[in-house]
Amino acid sequence: MTTPSTKSTEKGTLGLELLLGTLTAFAPLSIDMYLPALPRIAEDLQSTAPAIQLTLASCFAGLALGQLFTGPLIDRFGRTRPLYAGLALYILGSLGCALAPSASMLVAMRFVQALGGSVALVVPRAVVRDLWSGANAARTMSRLMLVMGVAPILAPLLGGLVLQYSGWRAIFVVLAAVGAVALACVLKSLPETAPPHVGSQSMLSRMGALMKDPDFVGPALAGGFAQAGMFAYIAGSPFVFISLYGIPEEHFGWFFGVNAMGLIAVAQLNRKLVTHLPLHRLLRLALSLCVVTAVAVLAVAWTGFMGLWGIAVTLFFFVSAMGLVGPNAAAIALERHAARAGMASAALGALQFTAAAGASWAVSTFNNGTAMPMAGVMAAMALLAWLAAFFGLRARTRQQGAGEGAQTHGPRIVSSSSAP
Repeated sequence: MTTPSTKSTEKGTLGLELLLGTLTAFAPLSIDMYLPALPRIAEDLQSTAPAIQLTLASCFAGLALGQLFTGPLIDRFGRTRPLYAGLALYILGSLGCALAPSASMLVAMRFVQALGGSVALVVPRAVVRDLWSGANAARTMSRLMLVMGVAPILAPLLGGLVLQYSGWRAIFVVLAAVGAVALACVLKSLPETAPPHVGSQSMLSRMGALMKDPDFVGPALAGGFAQAGMFAYIAGSPFVFISLYGIPEEHFGWFFGVNAMGLIAVAQLNRKLVTHLPLHRLLRLALSLCVVTAVAVLAVAWTGFMGLWGIAVTLFFFVSAMGLVGPNAAAIALERHAARAGMASAALGALQFTAAAGASWAVSTFNNGTAMPMAGVMAAMALLAWLAAFFGLRARTRQQGAGEGAQTHGPRIVSSSSAP
């Protein structure tokens, strides 16, 4: 029988997961909403496609660098106060993007916007690690991905509509408004979960300890390279679909959204799989699928087989496979770092977005008007991810099945007074 207190706890947990998922969605929302506008921005600012693609690279660089600073801050000052400052900076950066008079200024403002938004990436992962562990953490990560996954579906569609009726600058005004709403929700509803003993070591000593732990480095690199392949797709797909294959700007979001739906479906399947298979085995399986599907994308791009639909179908399977990579890589990497969850979460995100910045830079640098640069970078990143998992994950005994599945711990909410 479910007691009223149990119902209240479940409702509170669901609300917390919804808020954390919304914060996690900031990155894909900020990245994906303006994708349909990239060709238009290049034309309006009298710039080139490679130059405008650098706005993605600068965004990824800001997300990577920002997370490195965010990790120590949220371990030292708690989860909420740095989040307030980050969201405020995000709002200012979004307004700066809306007012940017040139491509170079847009690149700079995207970096500022990403610095602020990076806090919204680190805090949810740290909160999950504060409250859950092991398979429970992986299941929670999958639920967050369900909420986060709505952003890649809706963002390009919304961006296409805003572009059609108000122009590309209005897209960044909308993002600023979203940031303001999120800040209001966080101020009202997000509890402090940081344990009271966090934060006496320096950033360098914490990072050094993480980099010496193969159980962190292996899954972190594997997840980072895989995400880099995903962001190579994000950087290249607007020009592939819109410029190469002539898809209308307002229809681009449908192709992008279908792929995001595949990712969400597989991420929810992962919630069931983690109760039956070890996390490291699931991660290796997922990365093998990424390699196979990325090579398929490369083959279609090289041969032109089936044209638009050949690219669209193979991209769908690649993006869907990512639904198995993200939750499991994050859960494995963070599993043994409860005392420095903020730093571990930040390092994980920084590795991912550093690789993403490099991948998007490569796509823009080698842009030749075909799908080959995008497909080639995707295949290279998928292979590197598989190698990182193969060599970096130590074989060890894990109670991922009935043992871990039976250990269902409710969330531990720490009062705000416990934060240093």
